Formats: sequence, C-alpha cells, structure tokens
Amino acid sequence: MSLIPATILTGFLGSGKTTLLKRVLTEAHGQKIAVVENEFGEENIDNEILVADTTENIIQMSNGCICCTIRDDLRATLADLATRRRKGELDFERVVIETTGLADPGPVAQTFFMDDEVAEQYLLDAVVTLVDAKHAAQQLNDRQEARRQVGFADRLFISKADLVSADELDALTHRLKHMNPRSPIARAHFGEVPIREVFDLRGFNLNAKLDIDPDFLGGHSDHGHDHHDHGHDHAHHDHDHEHGEHCDHPSHAHGHGHGHHHHHDDDVKSFVYRSDRPFNPAKLEDFLGAIVQVYGPRMLRYKGVLHMQGTDRKVIFQGVHQLMGSDLGPEWVEGEARVSKMVFIGIDLPRDILVQGLDQALA
Repeated sequence: MSLIPATILTGFLGSGKTTLLKRVLTEAHGQKIAVVENEFGEENIDNEILVADTTENIIQMSNGCICCTIRDDLRATLADLATRRRKGELDFERVVIETTGLADPGPVAQTFFMDDEVAEQYLLDAVVTLVDAKHAAQQLNDRQEARRQVGFADRLFISKADLVSADELDALTHRLKHMNPRSPIARAHFGEVPIREVFDLRGFNLNAKLDIDPDFLGGHSDHGHDHHDHGHDHAHHDHDHEHGEHCDHPSHAHGHGHGHHHHHDDDVKSFVYRSDRPFNPAKLEDFLGAIVQVYGPRMLRYKGVLHMQGTDRKVIFQGVHQLMGSDLGPEWVEGEARVSKMVFIGIDLPRDILVQGLDQALA
C-alpha cells in the first residue's frame, strides 16, 4: 500500500490557515482529506461544513473528508488514522496537519522521520506557511516561532496582501526571501490557492533540484553586505540576490532603494555556499555530522546538490534539525558545470564556521 502524503500547515494566528483549509476541504478536487488539528484554537473549522458533531474526536464531513482534533500525541493519532483506514473504517487519501499559531513545525516534521510506525505509513510532503501581510512585520519582530515557521517552509503564502501598500508587501517579500530562499512566495487571497500549490510539493524529497531563485544564487551581490571572499576564487558565499528583469516592484524603479530590508536583523537567516571544487566525501561527512550534532536544534532546513570526488553522479543531501539524509542523484550531464550548491536556513548559524569547515572538506 502506498504511503499517505502529509502536509503541515502552519502560520501565525489570524494568518488565514482555517480559511485556506476550508477552501481546500470544500473545493471540488475529488480528494478525500483527513485534517488533523493540533488542538482546536480560537479559529476552529466551523460546524457548517461538518456533518455531525459526534462525541468522538473524528468527524466525517459532507464531502467525504474527515476532521479530527488531537490534544494528545500526534504520533498516536496518525497511527490510529492509518489503522482505521487500513480496516476500511475511514476513507482518506492524504492528511493535513494544522498546527496551532505558536507551534514550531520542527517537532511535527521530525515525527515523520523519527517514528518507525509513522514513517512506514506516511510520507511528509511539505510544510506550508501562511504569513499575514498586515501583521507580519510585528509578528516576525516579536516572535521567534513566527520566524521559525518561515524558515521551515517549503511554500510561503502571504495572506491579506490587499491590506498593505505595495512597498510594505515588497519589503515583506524581501525579508522572507532572506530568511528562506528555498521557498517560493505567492499571495493567497482569502485562501484562494490552487490545490497544486499546496499538495504534492515534495519538499522533503531528495531530488536534484535546489529550489532557490537563481538571482539569489547570483555570482555577486549588489549591495555588498555580508559578502566575503577568502582570497580564493573557487567558492562564493552569497547571501544577497541581484534583481533581474523579473523584478518589477515599484520600489526598484527609482535607483534600487533596497535600504528597507536592513532595518531588522532576523535571527532566522539563510546562506548559500557554492564551490566548483569537488568535496572529499569522508571529510564532508565528518564535518556535516559534527555540525549537526552541535547546531542541529538551530538548523531548520538545509539542502545541497553536491559535486563529490569519485562519482559522476550528483549527491543530494538534506536535513531537518539533527536529521540528515543523502542519496545519489542523477549523473552530471555532459557539459554541465559541476558546482556544489548548498543552502542552510537556521537560527543564528555560525556562518564563518560553516564556510571554513566546508572549504576544508573540499578535495
């Protein structure tokens, strides 16, 4: 039996998670979805879309979806749902876990890798984070949980964008991109999001795509902060992205005034490491293993597509906190530049230590 895909839906209070969920549940896509709510918060799914409110915590909905609330253990709930599905008591194709507004998605994501029973039945597809444009700046300034939710995301949706000015939206988009360059950012107007942008994103897949805006990977930065070259030309450590033609935000029309995203210095940051010299596999494994031991709790998501000595195939690795996996990917194509690229997203990660250690692991 194939694995049940699971999506973690996160976002701060009022960001519109429930609106998005309702739309996903009522849209006629013909999929049967089980929604697991990590405690009913103040914005629980309204009874009007539920058929019968039974004493049990699993509720069948009119469109065949089911909804269940957990106050206890996510692991036990997922196991129970899978068992009942196997017995034919419940019918669903995928699971969406809605976390409470203050939750850190990390432990929820880890459940899918740490727990054998869950891992045998479910496949973690992606973390989807909603950001409320109107309150985001304040929430990101005040709450680390909100910043973590951004760092963890495979896909970011900005809700309530119509309530802020174009400049504010532009500043928020910049800020989110610096915290998490892996995630595409789209707007969600009252939860109206195409279902294909929410499901089957394969964010935890070991695929050979490193989804970073190519401009973010650009060879040199256009405003020089945080950019250092160690006097050798094989490795670039870029944090900034150039703005290409695609960038049509009004604030760039007048002389690239990007001062706006330096007012705050978020603790959730990302940086990209690139090198066209191959890695020594043993050295790299030792270094990454050591880093994850020490900084794992602060490492939210990280991924790399690597050029390794001794193989003609790409090596792909990715991780969540202390959990790291790697795999051989496809062969480097004839004429393709063999460049290692990695992105690290975390809380106050010691960039210099990482860069130095990675440089030393090169062959």
